[in-house]
Amino acid sequence: MKGGSRPDALGGEQVEGHHAVHELLAAGRRATHRVWVAGAHATSEPMSPLVRLAHDRGVQVLFKTADELTQVARTGAPQGVIAWADPVVPVLLGSLIVPGSPGRPHFFLVLDGVTDPGNFGSLLRSAACAGVGGVVVAHHRSAALTPAAVKAAAGAVEHVPISLVPGIPAALQQLTKAGIWSVGLDPVGKEDLWRTTLLDGPVALVLGSEGRGLSHLVRQRCDLLARIPQSGPLASLNVAAAAAVACFEVARQRFGMQQPGMQEPGMQQPGMQQPGM
Repeated sequence: MKGGSRPDALGGEQVEGHHAVHELLAAGRRATHRVWVAGAHATSEPMSPLVRLAHDRGVQVLFKTADELTQVARTGAPQGVIAWADPVVPVLLGSLIVPGSPGRPHFFLVLDGVTDPGNFGSLLRSAACAGVGGVVVAHHRSAALTPAAVKAAAGAVEHVPISLVPGIPAALQQLTKAGIWSVGLDPVGKEDLWRTTLLDGPVALVLGSEGRGLSHLVRQRCDLLARIPQSGPLASLNVAAAAAVACFEVARQRFGMQQPGMQEPGMQQPGMQQPGM
């Protein structure tokens, strides 16, 4: 991706699983070419609501045997339905960080080297449920929207914008210039995520790879490194689980009840006047 040119496609052409195919059809944001359903006729249950939706969208539905679906499936359990569609096209980062709606500050996820498709899909699903406005991934060392990722996302790829950038450090700089705080999740971060006072403002949660976590340069570019409090014997959470916990902590601080002793929304952490300082 160079300058303002059209970004590359992310993948996502083959969609498997009931929830993922239903959202593909219901959202109607990309063309669906055909749907294969396991069954003998259009009144087969429990797929008839999905089949009716496909017919309403003018999408060809072909009924196949379970063996025929298994032969083309690229996940272990396609749940009796596979669809083929146009690829997911990412958005330019600049289009994500235009001024947001009043009362709804920006909320992004930035993924620094998440390479497991299942984790990527789960991250997208949590992002959609928690109200994330966009997910930022790099061209290299990042999972694509494979059928496994799309299935794990359970329809989130149809709703959450994804920006594909040349590098995460440069993307964080761009976010900083736009007034968006970058909070990196790190098991040894000095600050407790529950007590972080940055989450009710414009914020990007930054998550590292499954193995090494955040890269050195990305750590340096984050405004804050925060940890998720843990009391068990293991050192850290899976990246998808950590993202879910953190995303809903942002949602809780923005829309839920404040914990006793926490600062009210809109108050900044002392000594931090601008992102990046």
